[in-house]
Amino acid sequence: MGVAIRAAGQDDRELVVRLLDEAFRDDPVSSWVFPDEEHRRTTHHRLMAAFTDIVLAEGHIDVTEDGTACALWLSVPAGDHSGEEDADGAARLREEVDPENERVELIARLMAESHPADRGHEYLWMIGVAPGSQGEGLGTALIQHVLDRCDRDGLPAYLEASSVRSTRLYERLGFAFEGPALDLPDGLRMWPMWRDPR
Repeated sequence: MGVAIRAAGQDDRELVVRLLDEAFRDDPVSSWVFPDEEHRRTTHHRLMAAFTDIVLAEGHIDVTEDGTACALWLSVPAGDHSGEEDADGAARLREEVDPENERVELIARLMAESHPADRGHEYLWMIGVAPGSQGEGLGTALIQHVLDRCDRDGLPAYLEASSVRSTRLYERLGFAFEGPALDLPDGLRMWPMWRDPR
């Protein structure tokens, strides 16, 4: 069974924010960023909105035609990293999303620092599937949609997995762990993963 996929535009912003909020509200990283459950319930969507706006402006978002899943991608040229710009972006993100929450800024800084700077690649920033549609292959279809283009164009791909369960999906799609792991305070871990084109 094929999954119909289309490019999202500005008119899809609220759909994408809602999908990401629902899909990631109980994710280990989101739970770390917003440890208080009530605060997460009322604030988490602002982080997802900030991510959505960045990718709508600088990358591309794919969404399933039925509106139950989305993937946020950025094309990253080799050497496209500036420590000062990354730090400024992390500080702006915190100010926009939750000014009193230093973890918003810290997670953005840590992810920027772990990002490979020496090789151009497609970066899967986030992929979200509505809770009622998870396990139906939508995430795989969304990722494969871009990986097919990566393979045609000779482009590698990169992501950070936020759970052991998700690393298994990414491994099936050809990604491999590219250490070191991203260790957050309180024992939370993320796994940088890289995929060379086939």
